[in-house]
Amino acid sequence: MAARSGRLGTWLKMLAVGGAVCVGGPALVMWVQPTDEELFKKYNPELQKKSLERRYEKQKEFDDFVTQLKEYSKSDKPIWLVQQEAERKRKEETLRQDFLNAEEAKARKEALRKESGLSSSSKT
Repeated sequence: MAARSGRLGTWLKMLAVGGAVCVGGPALVMWVQPTDEELFKKYNPELQKKSLERRYEKQKEFDDFVTQLKEYSKSDKPIWLVQQEAERKRKEETLRQDFLNAEEAKARKEALRKESGLSSSSKT
């Protein structure tokens, strides 16, 4: 019976220590970790100014990202596949726009040459 009592004591100690670690560890981290406001106050004034200027941009980027994720989640496909497809489409659109801009620049250049009296066949 004494052996059983010793085991019970050991189990109770183990549960108490485990509970203290599981509850006390995160509580200690929360107590020691500074808040965002405390960190912001420790910035030098120049960094505070930059941070305030970029705050709106960062918030807008995050909102756009969340909106895109919500849009992607409407699909039956996994989000990462939908993101890859959207990125591919975006790249194709960018390349197409670059090509159109280059063609437009080429046409303007040709029009300026014709206007100035130079022909396109007299390239040197």
